Amino acid sequence: MKNIILQSLAVGTLCTALSTNMLAANTDNGAVDFGKFSPANGAEFVEVNVNSNLITMALNLAKQSEPEVVEVLKGLKGVRVNVMGLTDENREEIQNRVTSIRKDLDTKGWERIVTAIEKNNDVGVYMKTRGADVVEGIVVTVMEGNKHAVLVNVIGDIRPEKLATIGERFNIEPLKKVKVKSAKHDEN
Repeated sequence: MKNIILQSLAVGTLCTALSTNMLAANTDNGAVDFGKFSPANGAEFVEVNVNSNLITMALNLAKQSEPEVVEVLKGLKGVRVNVMGLTDENREEIQNRVTSIRKDLDTKGWERIVTAIEKNNDVGVYMKTRGADVVEGIVVTVMEGNKHAVLVNVIGDIRPEKLATIGERFNIEPLKKVKVKSAKHDEN
């Protein structure tokens, strides 16, 4: 599960450096409000919020050195990553919040595309689509036993056929396994 935490952080960081062609500012259908978090005393805490302006600057720098990665990620609009160390003082509140976020995603039409449960570790990956050809957002929720909680929200205009490529490129196991067919491919 530590790999999932590291992969989540890597996605946020790498997406910052490798995206272009942002969507209009008023199309945040893939954005999810996780709420505010505060670090617990002595616990690990990481918060990454990358907006479209920073992504655009980074992508303009990456165009020459990583053109194929820029092409894959060109619709990215924003990335939010939260990693919280769990302690006796925050564990129940964080677990309840993750459960609430998952229920909210289920009721708002997000599709749970990955569920992985092993002992006390629980991973859920959700996807919000617009038609059969566009992913508007991805949310990853991870409860690593009583140690960590990880929440990731990737917002943008992401082509489904590129998800496995992103997973392969950045070694994100849940995305490596995503196989989504476009409507045109399904008709043939």
